[in-house]
Amino acid sequence: MKTDKMESKIATGLFWTFSERIFAQGVSFVVSIILARVMMPSDYGAVSMIMVFISLANVLVANGLGESLIQKKDSNEEDFSTIFFCSIFLSIILYVILFVAAPIISNFYQMDLTWLLRVLALKIPLAAINSIQSAYISKHMIFKKMFWGTSIGTFISGIVGVTLAISGAGSWALVAQYLTNSAIDVIVLWVILPLKIKPCFSYASAKELFPYGMKIMFSSLINTGFTEVRSLVIGKVYTSADLAYYQKGNQFPALVINNVDTAIGKVFFPAMSSVNDEKNRLKEMARTSIRMTSFIIFPIMFGLAAVGENLILVLLTEKWRDSVIFLQLACIFYATQPIQTADWQILKALGRADLCVKLEVLKKTIAIALLAVSAFISVEAVAVCTVITAVISTIINMIPASRLVGYSIRDHIRDICHPLVYSIVMLVVVLLIGKLIENIYISLIVQILTGVLIYIGLSFILKDSTFLQLFNFVKSYLRGRK
Repeated sequence: MKTDKMESKIATGLFWTFSERIFAQGVSFVVSIILARVMMPSDYGAVSMIMVFISLANVLVANGLGESLIQKKDSNEEDFSTIFFCSIFLSIILYVILFVAAPIISNFYQMDLTWLLRVLALKIPLAAINSIQSAYISKHMIFKKMFWGTSIGTFISGIVGVTLAISGAGSWALVAQYLTNSAIDVIVLWVILPLKIKPCFSYASAKELFPYGMKIMFSSLINTGFTEVRSLVIGKVYTSADLAYYQKGNQFPALVINNVDTAIGKVFFPAMSSVNDEKNRLKEMARTSIRMTSFIIFPIMFGLAAVGENLILVLLTEKWRDSVIFLQLACIFYATQPIQTADWQILKALGRADLCVKLEVLKKTIAIALLAVSAFISVEAVAVCTVITAVISTIINMIPASRLVGYSIRDHIRDICHPLVYSIVMLVVVLLIGKLIENIYISLIVQILTGVLIYIGLSFILKDSTFLQLFNFVKSYLRGRK
């Protein structure tokens, strides 16, 4: 009965998390296309440069401390209040540092970025508040609340960004969009969420939660830090336009990851944390997570790589053609994420934040060595080395999962092999269609329809177990609604 109740919670959580991600990212996708057609690559590049520093600061306030509240089984109002004020205090310090450092950063890039950074950095205190709100939602698995907060913020901020871009605001249109989105998310959730923050600080709570939270924060900082350093290197060694092509190529597959992998991770982490003393159940949840995300993400990534050129030309026009190669390489990179995410969730659920840090240090040491080799060759070389790093990181993440819960590398391969084979078959056919049909509009439509039919058709004919399991999750959600 307890298992049925958890399955119902997971199914309901997946429904609302997917709904939130699909709506929010769908609106963001449409907005990004409009902005890309109106704005120049250099405008995007300028904001991408300062986002390096915003993203690093956001990791410090939004990753780790909030997750410690989820991982702890009996976290209470005192715990939430303590972490809330710690996050706010840290965010203010980080904002002041970036405000003062803005001219130095501007000189580094030899561009006028000072006030763009100072204004966009206001996202940091907002991210600190939102991280606690998100932790509360995940802890209690009330993802319907997240749907409303994110959806309203994304819709209104999209209108703001497009309006300013059409008015000729350039980079400021993106700054306004990002900042408006964060502010509205926080405000809506503050109104509808039953989160009670007391004006108190508990030393006992901090002492218990900080060791785990700080280690997760540090491992996330290493991961995000390397990603942003890569962007910093491209922006410094090459041009803002080169960085924009690189970032735009990554945007489409990243959109899928935010919709699927991130959504499933949000639901499975609290579920896995609740059974972290039952290793067999923990292993099965991890396997379910990998099967589901692989089944959904593999065909989208392989399909996106196959239609990449036509998609870029149709949606973004010829001026973004140089981003095609980055999109295709990013698809390979992001295809590894389902495996990495599930194995990472195992470590976090078990409270092994120490292993998270050690693994990140190892993986990023390898990544930095590859970046050092590729950075002065070409931007394409940097992207290729990113793919190599992802494959190595995936293998490294499998090892502790095998040792801690018995989820062997052979089991990993079994869980991903079917969707991988279906996706490769689909890729070959879709690429062939792209070569045969000259009109890019007709070709794109035929490629997408054929790809979907081939993948779903193979899954149905071969009675794929994950295909049937996803169907059962939908039924479980519907039962929970009764």
